[in-house]
Amino acid sequence: MKLDDCFQLGYIVRTHGVKGQVVAFFDVDYPEDYEELESVFLLMGGKLVPFFVDRIEPLAGAKFILKFEDLDTIQEAEKLKSTALYLPLTELPELEEDQFYFHEVIGYAIIDEALGELGTVADFYEMPNQDLMAMMYNGHEVLIPVADEIILKTDKAAKKLFVKLPEGLLEVYTQPTNRQEEEFDGDEDYTEA
Repeated sequence: MKLDDCFQLGYIVRTHGVKGQVVAFFDVDYPEDYEELESVFLLMGGKLVPFFVDRIEPLAGAKFILKFEDLDTIQEAEKLKSTALYLPLTELPELEEDQFYFHEVIGYAIIDEALGELGTVADFYEMPNQDLMAMMYNGHEVLIPVADEIILKTDKAAKKLFVKLPEGLLEVYTQPTNRQEEEFDGDEDYTEA
């Protein structure tokens, strides 16, 4: 299994008890969708290693107690702290018609309702307060907030993402700032003696 074929489910927070159990945080929108987990991949030494789940018990919020098969001591469990948990992309829950996972729309054309086709989806940045979609536009990376009022709809068959960009967003990334203009103007006046 390759990392590109997986998504990060979460990570191991700490040990639990003395018999090899760990507490895992599932960093997903609906952690309850994974309460029947049978196996998971742990990223160890840059490689995905399969671990089979013997038992899983929900804790508060998105935390779960996991007991892996053949892991029976606190010493073994201690080595897994802070390890990332992964699942194959095929394990992602089905979404509504107009919803998408970030990895699905990389390369989609971005069509603004006023300006037409602008560029393509290059990447996503998951930030604490706001996820951002990156688009290359006229040689500049433009970051578009991921919000329902901005991303209007997707056409998966045509590989297009329709947006309504906030007024002035493109200019923020494409227009030089006053300081850049002053530095440029200053460079024109500079001559070597």
